[in-house]
This record gives sequence, C-alpha cells and structure tokens, in this order.
Amino acid sequence: MTISATPQQVITPTVRRSLKRGAYWVVAVVVVLIIAVIAIGISGGARQGAPLSITNAAPSGTMALAEVLRQQGVDVVATTSLEATRDAIESRANTTLFIYDDNYLDGEQLAEAVSLADTVVLASPTFEALQAVAPSIAQAGALDETLTSDCAVGAVERAGTVSGDSDGYRVIDDTADAVTCLGNGDGAFALVQLDGLTVLGATQSLTNEIIANDGNAAFALGLLGSKDALVWYLPSFDDYEQDVPATLGDLSPLWVSPALGLLILTFVAAAVWRGRRFGPLVVENLPVTVKASETMLGRARLYEKSSSRLRALDSLRIGTIQRLAIECGLPRLATVDEVIGAVAARTTTDVAAVRGLLVDAIPSTDRELVSMSDDLLTLERTVARATRP
Repeated sequence: MTISATPQQVITPTVRRSLKRGAYWVVAVVVVLIIAVIAIGISGGARQGAPLSITNAAPSGTMALAEVLRQQGVDVVATTSLEATRDAIESRANTTLFIYDDNYLDGEQLAEAVSLADTVVLASPTFEALQAVAPSIAQAGALDETLTSDCAVGAVERAGTVSGDSDGYRVIDDTADAVTCLGNGDGAFALVQLDGLTVLGATQSLTNEIIANDGNAAFALGLLGSKDALVWYLPSFDDYEQDVPATLGDLSPLWVSPALGLLILTFVAAAVWRGRRFGPLVVENLPVTVKASETMLGRARLYEKSSSRLRALDSLRIGTIQRLAIECGLPRLATVDEVIGAVAARTTTDVAAVRGLLVDAIPSTDRELVSMSDDLLTLERTVARATRP
C-alpha cells in the first residue's frame, strides 16, 4: 500500500490562539470552583439543615415543635456550641436542656453540658456518651413499632401512644433509681429517666414528618415544655477540639516561599518562550510505503487489546460478502440478503446457516472468533468450487 502526499509547512500555534482554544475549559473550571466554594460555605455554616434542628423545616427537622412551644410561652433558644449553651442558660432550675450530639463532644464536654441544667433530655446517645454521663444505662437495639404508655411519666401518660422508629435502652444497674417508659416487652425502652437526665430514644416522634401522628405532639410538648425556657443544643465543629500539628509552611524558613514563587514564574516564562517552537521541521522523503501486513497486524492488536471480537469479525465478513457477490455474479449494489440467497443456492446450504455465519453469529471468545474466520474461508472456497468447477 502506497501513500502519497506533498510536503506542507507546519505552523506552531501561538500562545494567543492556544489560550482562545482553552478559554471554554478555563471558564468551566472557574464556574465549578465557585459553585464548590459556595456549597462548602453553605454546608459549613449553621446546622439549620441538620436532623432534629429547630431551624430545619424539612421532614427530619423539628421546626414545627419549636414554633408550637413558643406559642405556649416557652422561650426556645438554639445553640451549636458548649460556650453558647452555657451563656443561654440563665436559670438551671427553670430550663430544659435538649442535647443531640452527632459525635462532636468528648466525654468531658458532654458531662459538662449535662451539668448545666437540672432537667436534661439526651437524644439518642451513643455507647461512649452513656459511659460518660449514665453508665447504668446501655443501648438495646432499635424499636420500630408504635409504643404504648406504660409508666407514670406525665408526658407519656398524656400521649397514650408514641410512634416512629426509636432507639432502645435498658438499665443494667439494678440499684439505679431509674424510670423506664415506652418498652417493647423485651426489656428495651425508648425513654429512661435517671436523676433529672432523660435518655430519649424516640427522637423521630419529635420531627416535622410525624409529630402530628398518634400522641407524638402531646408527648413532645409534655417532655420539653415543662419549663419556661428550652435550650436546644446541637453540637458542631465549634466544640471539636484537637491539637493541630504544624504545617509545612510553619516549619519552612521565610525565604522558601519567595524562592518557590520565583521558580514558578521562571518555569512559566520558559514554557511560554520555548513553547512557541518545538524544533526544526523533520523532512521525510515522500511517498512513504507502508506494508499492508503492518496495517493488518496493527488493527489486529487494537481489536485484541479492546476485546472487539465482533468488530474484527464484521471486518472479515464485509470482505467475504464482497468476494462472494463477485463469485456469484451479482451486481455491486446487491444487498446482503441477495448474496446470502445466491450463496445458499449454489452450495445447497440452509439460508439460516449462511445468514448466521455472515451476519447473525456473535463470537464470545477468541476461539470462536478464529473458528468463524476459518468458516468464512471455507465458505468462500466452497462457493468458488461451485461456480468454477
């Protein structure tokens, strides 16, 4: 196979032309970065979209409960840090403190928070949280059914039933003076009261989604509205304390940053200077002769690397169908079906078998591909013998 071409002058694109071509991608990257920064800023702000947040109007929030409590005369305040919670509690005896910690507080911080008020409701505490403030209470799995009043706690008695998925807890210290409510009959309870601390597992009953179901509203109002003030504390990153190690910039000498900046500017200038020309043009004698076998082997390797068995077989089929049409004396515009019919007639072979080999069959392995390739060659030889005895 011979490829002929005339020498052409190759012009290296200028920097301005290259910048114009890349302007779209630069703008796209900038827009994506701006959107990412805005999203991070929104998500990193106040936890107004967090579960059980009284500023969250979504189904998982508790805004409806907070508004009803305010209408009942309760002063409801939302806090997101231990310091803010400490400042918000003016009277220990006249304040209910609600705490829902999503693993921001350590044991000491949680114990300090529980000690800020005489009435504390701790929502869905983890094992570590219970060990820190109520070691006589342990987790007891999940309760996913409607729970019926079974104790003398006023909020539970007025509610009658409390619905929604709940976390279960059990008392493991027989000497503890604990009150257990909303049990499932197997020793697991959705509410446990111990020395002014209420461990609440039925947190879903407080959410906007199902607070109007069953006795959830009466339960929530009775449990959280018994005092004049309610501090709703959802810990956040403001409470997360850790020792931050020194960064590489802190450990590096003062001259390192200016030196790096100068090196970067030098690299950019060199890239722009040398990027305008990649060297002299390479002159080759034309025409260039490329062996057909090299092209065939190159395509075969590509098909093998990408496992394109059907594409490779179709390439063989196209050549076979063209040669069969010539052998059968059909015109150049003959359809595949006409070629199949002519081949079947000359070889006294079933039309379906010929069509399967030339069109329908799909190789699933390399062995099947080689076998079908051999069958195509055999079919060509058979047709040649039949048409040229």
